[in-house]
Amino acid sequence: MTVSVVIPAFNEEQYLKRCLQSIFTQEIAPDEVIAVNNNSTDKTVSIAQQFPVRIIYETQQGMIQARNRGFNEATSEIIARTDADTRVPRDWIKKIKQHFEDERVVAVSGTATTYDAINNLSKHAMLQTLKSYTVIMRKVLGHDCMIGPNMAIRATTWEKIKNSVCLNNNDVHEDIDLSIHLAAFGKIIFDKTLVVNSSSRRFKKFESYIEYPYRVVKSVRKHKKFFMEQKGKEFLKKILHSFPLTLR
Repeated sequence: MTVSVVIPAFNEEQYLKRCLQSIFTQEIAPDEVIAVNNNSTDKTVSIAQQFPVRIIYETQQGMIQARNRGFNEATSEIIARTDADTRVPRDWIKKIKQHFEDERVVAVSGTATTYDAINNLSKHAMLQTLKSYTVIMRKVLGHDCMIGPNMAIRATTWEKIKNSVCLNNNDVHEDIDLSIHLAAFGKIIFDKTLVVNSSSRRFKKFESYIEYPYRVVKSVRKHKKFFMEQKGKEFLKKILHSFPLTLR
């Protein structure tokens, strides 16, 4: 079973080296590492060139566009994805491979903590926040969801959904959108022991605490028709009941 690792990157000179170091010191090495340069104007590309990485250039700006380009370029059976500001544990690829031994599994994800929090309380808060988030989304969606810097999908399933995933970063939360489409074809595993370390930089702005939940709700709302077709009317009623003020 082969694994490609995809890293979308936009002006990540401060973080990318440590991310790549963690990927290239895995207990089981990936078969391919792809850095998707999304119009960086800093030293992101030159840092990537210090490692045995395929550098792909995506000129259309956006996380979804960079992610999709990397997924489309990947040549392995399993496509793993992390963020440029994330450091993965040494057994990351090993654990991912173990989960995909089950042919019913189409995607695997795990949680994240932070390496640059002010104190241990902040790290604990991030873990608890993500734990609550995944529990809520499991209830709303009827299946596990994925966390962007810590995920892997089966390449054959990506081929089935790549032309139907949403492309507007403002309309959806990309991880939820991807989870919804993947779940129609198999099982998503959320492994609580699969923990990566990410930067807390996004959560240092108050706007993030509004923007992320807002895009999650928009993702569910946008997929009402999809849920109707895949899950039936009763499941849709359950979703609407979970967000009564925003979706009715």
